[in-house]
Amino acid sequence: MVLIKEYRVILPIAVDEYQVGQLYSVAEASKNETGGGEGVEVLVNEPYEKDGEKGQYTHKIYHLQSKVPAFVRMLAPQGALNMHEKAWNAYPYCKTIITNEYMKDDFLIKIETWHKTDLGTQDNVHKLDPEVWKNAAVVYVDIADRNQVLSRDYKPDEDPAKFKSIKTGRGPLGPNWKKELANQTDCPYMCAYKLVTVIFKWWGIQNKVENFIHKQEKRLFTNFHRQLFCWLDKWIELTMDDIRRMEDETKMQLDEMRVKDPVKGMSAVDD
Repeated sequence: MVLIKEYRVILPIAVDEYQVGQLYSVAEASKNETGGGEGVEVLVNEPYEKDGEKGQYTHKIYHLQSKVPAFVRMLAPQGALNMHEKAWNAYPYCKTIITNEYMKDDFLIKIETWHKTDLGTQDNVHKLDPEVWKNAAVVYVDIADRNQVLSRDYKPDEDPAKFKSIKTGRGPLGPNWKKELANQTDCPYMCAYKLVTVIFKWWGIQNKVENFIHKQEKRLFTNFHRQLFCWLDKWIELTMDDIRRMEDETKMQLDEMRVKDPVKGMSAVDD
């Protein structure tokens, strides 16, 4: 059975602000995850236009040796732990497909995201068939909830409950920040509705791996958006032209870091 979950990430950020913030944070987070032959390799980053849809297309390879659970490393041959990510960013809608050349059609992670100006209250925003939507789990990600962060991932300078933006005055986020946000007139808000579909066909470990992938996706969404908010003052004044220049620089840095830096970043949690 295909495992589908919708993750809802509410943020004290405007939808148009988030476009820049997301791309800035992706570039920075990629550098934090790259070294020792592992991490992110950018193959393509270019505009696209197809069927009336316009946006930015990227093709990346994720070299993941230490970032998958031990039971998969034991079973997979060398070189099989590289994931290809193709993404079509037609903001405010984005689609990402992650595949593996070794497993071919037996492995797929699809992430479809709508960015909306609301507090996560829309039902079935991706317009799934009612029968499919009925079986999809909705998971709320609270970027200020320390309990949603693994102790090994926690960083005090990336804690929205402690961060105060100098440039915007936003933060720190208290225990009831989402309720307070609904009543504030001077602070924007949005929700990223991230629909994640996982297909993994491997007899004996299918359910275990599909659940592991969803657990890792929630962990990624949580950590990434905590960083994005706490880096607010670093990107809030940037333009899309600034971002494209930064992405070109980051591509060259990643190629060098994969060779010269030690392994770093998020590793797999098996339990």
